[in-house]
Amino acid sequence: MEPVTLTTGRLVLRTLGPKDTDAVYAAAQDPDIQRWTTIPSPYLYEHARGFTEQMVPDGWADGSMFTFGLFLPEPPDDLVGVLGITRRSPSEAEIGFWGTKEHRGHGYVTEASRAVARWAFTQLAVDRLEWRAEVGNTASRAVAERAGFTVEGTLRSALDNKGVRRDCWVGSLLPSDLELASTAPYLPARSS
Repeated sequence: MEPVTLTTGRLVLRTLGPKDTDAVYAAAQDPDIQRWTTIPSPYLYEHARGFTEQMVPDGWADGSMFTFGLFLPEPPDDLVGVLGITRRSPSEAEIGFWGTKEHRGHGYVTEASRAVARWAFTQLAVDRLEWRAEVGNTASRAVAERAGFTVEGTLRSALDNKGVRRDCWVGSLLPSDLELASTAPYLPARSS
């Protein structure tokens, strides 16, 4: 699939490329990003280059991962975060994101999450978008909940972060949560 560009009221969401390597590298030096995500730590320049020059374009090309850089339009190319949608099956995907330290707390990642979820539901035929974060990552959970995700519980030993198994929260967003149609009927369980 060819990369797409999305816009929101405050952001331009576009694929990352070689011109973004420096910004990704600088942002990923933040200890919170290294602690709560599965990026390598320490994060070297070669990691940023491999991400922007190989992993991101390969994911778009083979339809396995759709990564967006979140940018403020002014000044141009001011990186505020990164958000990715990873295919888990033809109708299911997982969302992951991080925000740059200097731009946290402004709702940018929440805004981008909603826009990319809508795109995934309407353009990728995703019927379930899942969010996972290590238990304790309250910032990620707050973003997910503000974006409309329903936190469904805790999965034991479900994340491997740098060789350590960790419990994680899991949540989901469905097309109906955004008043969109699903590609397949959904029959929720009835409570007794």
